[in-house]
Amino acid sequence: MDRADFVHLVRLSEHASADDSARYRRSVAAFAALGYLWVLTCLALSVGIIAWVALAAGRGRFSFTRGWLLLFALGLLWATLRALWVRFDEPAGRELSRADAPALFEALERIRKKIKGPPVHRVYLDGEFNASIRQVPRFGLFGGAINSLSIGLPLLMMLDRRRLLSVLAHEYGHLRGNHGKLSAWIYRTRLSWLKLDASLQRDEGVMALVSQVFFHWYFPRFAARTFALARQDEYEADRISGRLLGTPVAAAALTEIAIKGSWYADEFWVSHWARAEREPQPPGPFKALKERAGTPPDAEFARQALREAMRRVSDLEDTHPVLRDRLEALGQKAVVPPWSSEPALSMLADSAKWIEHFDNQWRRTHASDWKQHHAHRSRIRERIELLAARGERNTPDDLVEWADSERRLDPAASVRVRYERALQIAPEHPGALRGLAQMLPLRDREARLTVLERLYGSGAASRWWAAKCAVAALEDPDAGAHDEEALRLWRGRLKEAEEAEARAWEEITETPFFSQIVRHDLSDHELGELRADLARCLPISRGWLVRKTLREFPWRRAYLVFVELPGLDDDDRWSLCRQLEQTLSLPGAALVLWAGHSPTLAEIERQAFEAIWTRTA
Repeated sequence: MDRADFVHLVRLSEHASADDSARYRRSVAAFAALGYLWVLTCLALSVGIIAWVALAAGRGRFSFTRGWLLLFALGLLWATLRALWVRFDEPAGRELSRADAPALFEALERIRKKIKGPPVHRVYLDGEFNASIRQVPRFGLFGGAINSLSIGLPLLMMLDRRRLLSVLAHEYGHLRGNHGKLSAWIYRTRLSWLKLDASLQRDEGVMALVSQVFFHWYFPRFAARTFALARQDEYEADRISGRLLGTPVAAAALTEIAIKGSWYADEFWVSHWARAEREPQPPGPFKALKERAGTPPDAEFARQALREAMRRVSDLEDTHPVLRDRLEALGQKAVVPPWSSEPALSMLADSAKWIEHFDNQWRRTHASDWKQHHAHRSRIRERIELLAARGERNTPDDLVEWADSERRLDPAASVRVRYERALQIAPEHPGALRGLAQMLPLRDREARLTVLERLYGSGAASRWWAAKCAVAALEDPDAGAHDEEALRLWRGRLKEAEEAEARAWEEITETPFFSQIVRHDLSDHELGELRADLARCLPISRGWLVRKTLREFPWRRAYLVFVELPGLDDDDRWSLCRQLEQTLSLPGAALVLWAGHSPTLAEIERQAFEAIWTRTA
């Protein structure tokens, strides 16, 4: 199924849900049952053939044809039994007992009684800035389910008790009532089909191929038909959270998580990995996070992070609505909330023990990556010292590299003078103009727009970035009154640039993976930055990089990144690859793909040249 058909089916399901919710849910349940019907039909067919062949053999009428039928039936029976007994991995993290967190377990019991939901059988603590609940089937596709709640240690550090309980009530809300049971059943079924599909892809037998044909037809349609149900379930879980803790608390929790999530990803982890320059051995991040979590994010950062979150639009890449839609559904405005003052970490009986545990685990896991990053940052420092020693002999490219390198080591480094010196030599240097635009204060709108105008005119390669920054500056309420004429101009430019970007992205994604590719053109410094990014992403074991030559935009630097992600299911791999496309340090657009069904690992190893990075033990 191509994307257009998927979008069409999603829209139809949304309309059906809006017109008649009960009828829509019945149709979803019926389509979900079709997958079970396929499995049970295969089971009945295989057992029937085996019984028929056995009966014929007992009467002395066994033949070559019946022998082949028996082999076919045995293969079908094996594939069916595997579908009926799908095994699921335990959630990551450490399971908590009631003695480990008595206040947490008491709070969960109170929420359960108010919602009248099923019990949470297991509670896990992990190192993520997140909380989630999932139901895993006890006996494959059939039987009851085990409810597992995962809570991130960073979340306990950065939210107060009531806001954390609001988050937990949202998660528990997915299990409530009859609607919750249907949604949970659909969720379990989806997990089972994903697991089964991944398992069948590793088989090459006739029955595996037959099952793959069915599931390749069935699963995209199942995902599209259930999309509206999954999104409705998120809104309903928010309403339950608001009913139990109050909608202002629920809204404040959502907003604080959005802002602090940006701070956690963009500032805390950047500063933590920056310590590799002076510390050859990895320090534990969670002890440092506990010390910093009590200090609120900078007011300007908070406002900007909230604006960025509110600009996002819900799409079909994720069933979770964006912050704007969730706040509107709760009837709450988007404002920077009062920060949590007393962290919910006190809900753990011995928080110091768990901080030490996850710090030690992080050190062991990232010891090799930290060593590589330490060496990489040392090379950056050596390059800076070499450029500094050359003084006036530096070219504009050298000056921009010098400034960019200093900002990589210290994002707050004062390097504006180097960009300005490069522009004295080469007034339209794109790298220097981009760097200077980033160094100018956000509230100095006029100066920023002047630089962005020069950057926009420097060439097609810089137009999208310049237009995007100009529109953001003109829409920033903290930078002064709107200039409607300038805003219309830059919005028009941004629309044109985005259309060109869309055509470039279409060529990247729609052409065969291994057509129009050449070896990557990254410098040693750029390659080092990319390797550092890959090292910090723990699930990746190997990475490959090729440059994609675009026919319509030959000047455009575009790349394909292939990664090997053992231990993840396809749903998690897809999400991680989309995240990497936004965060990898590459000087151009990048499509990130994982080694799996298409492309296969063998195809990548054969056609994507040598791996650029491999995780060492």
